[in-house]
Amino acid sequence: MRIAVLSGKGGTGKTLVSVNLAAAAHKAVYIDCDVEEPNGHLFFKPAVIQEEEIAIKIPAVDNTRCNGCRQCVDFCKFNALASIKNQNKLIIFEEVCHSCGGCIMLCPEKALTEKEKVIGKIQKGMSDAVTVYTGILNIGEASGIPIIKQLLDDHKDTSGMPVFIDCPPGSACIVMESIKDADYCILVAEPTLFGVHNLNMVYELVKLFGKQFSVVLNKCLDGENPAEKFCIEKNIKIIGRIPFDTELGIINSNAEIAVRKNPKYGDIFSSLLETVVREVQHKHETTSHSQR
Repeated sequence: MRIAVLSGKGGTGKTLVSVNLAAAAHKAVYIDCDVEEPNGHLFFKPAVIQEEEIAIKIPAVDNTRCNGCRQCVDFCKFNALASIKNQNKLIIFEEVCHSCGGCIMLCPEKALTEKEKVIGKIQKGMSDAVTVYTGILNIGEASGIPIIKQLLDDHKDTSGMPVFIDCPPGSACIVMESIKDADYCILVAEPTLFGVHNLNMVYELVKLFGKQFSVVLNKCLDGENPAEKFCIEKNIKIIGRIPFDTELGIINSNAEIAVRKNPKYGDIFSSLLETVVREVQHKHETTSHSQR
C-alpha cells in the first residue's frame, strides 16, 4: 500500500501528515521525495544511516573527433551544448544537461561518449519500527527525478508494510514522478483562499493521473473554511480535519513527532490512518469486482 501525501505549496502540513501517519502505523516505510529540501529525517532522527550516491549519465566530448557539424547543439532543447565557430570545439554545460542521451546517438563522428556524474544521494535509517529513506539532491542540479525514481523503484516490495511518500510541494515533474505508482493520494490543504488555489493545482494533477484521493484539512479554525467549501463544491471527500493547535505547532516546530509525544495526537492520526486503509481496500475491492 503506497500512500502519497502532497500539497500545492510548502508549509501546508504535508510532512506533518506523512510523518505522523508513518509513526501511527508503527511498522512502516517513510520515503522523503522532497529531494530539494527534505526534512522528514529531522523528525524521525533515524539511526544506523546508510548512504548511496546517485549518478546520471552525461555526455563527454573528444574534440579531436568533433567536426563542428552542430547536430548535437541544434538537437539539445536545454541549451546544454555550444559549439565554438571555426574551432571545431564543443562545450558541454553539465549543470543544465538532462541526460537524455540524444546528442550521443546523433553524433556522426562518435565524438560524444557517456560519463557518470553524481547528482545526490539516498540515506536509509531506522526510527523505532519505521524505515526512513531520504533523497538529497545536490545544490544546483537540474532535476531530482533520477533520485526519486531510485527511491521508489528500490522499495516496491515492502512485504505488505504501508509506504508513505512525502512528495515535493507543487505539481511539477518531480511530483508526477512521486505519485505515479501510488495507490492513494492525500491532498493537504490550508483554510485560506491561497490554500484553495494550491489545492486546486494538486487536485487537477491527481485527476490527470486517475488517482483515488481525498483531502486532509490542516490548521482548521471555527468559522468559514475556503478549502472546505472548495471540496464541497467539487464533491471531494474530506477524510480528516487537523485543528489549529498551539501545542501541535510547538511539537512540530521542535521537530518532534506528535504521535509519539501526546496520545491525543496518536488518536487523531491513527483514526486518519484507519480511514485511509479503508479507502484503499475499498478501491481494490471495486477494481477486482469490475475486472470479473
